[in-house]
Amino acid sequence: MKNLTIPVLLIALAVVSCSSDSKETVLMTGAERTGEYLPLVTAKKVAVVANQTSMVGKTHLVDTLLSSGIDVRLIFAPEHGFRDLADAGAVITSGADPVTGIEVISLYSSKKKPAPEDLDGIDVVIFDIQDVGTRFYTYLTTMCYVMEACAENGKPFIVLDRPNPNGYYVNGPVLDTAGYTSFVGIHPIPVVHGMTFGEYAGMVNGEGWLAGGILCDLQVIKCSNYTHDTMYQLPVIPSPNLPDMNSIYLYPSLCFAEGTVLSCGRGTDFPFQVLGAPEIPDTGFSFTPKPSFGSSNPKYNGITCFGIDLRNALAEGIVPKPEMNIGWIIDMYNAYPDKEKFFNGYFNTLAGSSTLREQIISGMSAEAIRETWKEGLDKFRIIRAKYLLYE
Repeated sequence: MKNLTIPVLLIALAVVSCSSDSKETVLMTGAERTGEYLPLVTAKKVAVVANQTSMVGKTHLVDTLLSSGIDVRLIFAPEHGFRDLADAGAVITSGADPVTGIEVISLYSSKKKPAPEDLDGIDVVIFDIQDVGTRFYTYLTTMCYVMEACAENGKPFIVLDRPNPNGYYVNGPVLDTAGYTSFVGIHPIPVVHGMTFGEYAGMVNGEGWLAGGILCDLQVIKCSNYTHDTMYQLPVIPSPNLPDMNSIYLYPSLCFAEGTVLSCGRGTDFPFQVLGAPEIPDTGFSFTPKPSFGSSNPKYNGITCFGIDLRNALAEGIVPKPEMNIGWIIDMYNAYPDKEKFFNGYFNTLAGSSTLREQIISGMSAEAIRETWKEGLDKFRIIRAKYLLYE
């Protein structure tokens, strides 16, 4: 049996005050509310969609289910794998869970959606993965594909809900589904959607976003003592390049660097907390990417990059704030000497259209760009409001 260690964040649980009394009440995730979902899966053959974040206290969900006598037959793994953490974009292979021996089927390889034969003999599918609240975080797309497979094959789908650490705001350009759908964006939503996975699953069902408008037999096990104002501290890192809350709050803004010549710090101890490139004029701050946990072959491996240092953004109050900061990408574009080479084809995919790229090239300010998002965000908020499960 392997000794598997996943890095954890410093604060394990958010604590919120109840309005009904003066006592502090610990937030509980859906997975921790075992009394709500164990009766739904008792004496049934269960498949689980999970990864290293799928914890019930200090015990993995799969181990919790097995110790409760639940018949777990199959595990589906998203990007980065099931218990181990692979590099971003690395193909995840299927195999046996080294701890339990249960078959693990990768949904981040040539297969992105469970096949009918995968669900043959399965009575119910449980989904339990921690999100960070952005359109381009691939766990969201995986959930939607599994929902679709369950709907097509008549399998109930249970979401064990978890708080969204960026669930306190809605922001960014809305994806244009006419030509820009991909695995990092499949629905007409903004970059920051402000919903938990349970809420989002309800929206996918309610808006008919599954193929052919098919409906999934969905049940959500809600978090308790959570609202969208709760500043939730993740107990386990959600992916290898989001090592702390600083990176998680910065991620919605800095991920756009992946569609440019910039490094966002992969291959350092502070991924998604810096921006830079070798060609940027010396700013007084530099970093040198090297192979490291979660980034075996980083951009600009061994080459000094100059740019912006946001390692203390949380401590300095720069984050969390209820808006994305596209200004950092604009500043780097303005500083980069060869503007023709600044963007790559992935930028439009992340942005969800060609508009943001065109706006930056045209010289629009961050404030002016944010103003152009308003109409789309207002329309999305109306849709979103119908499916919110928390205040």
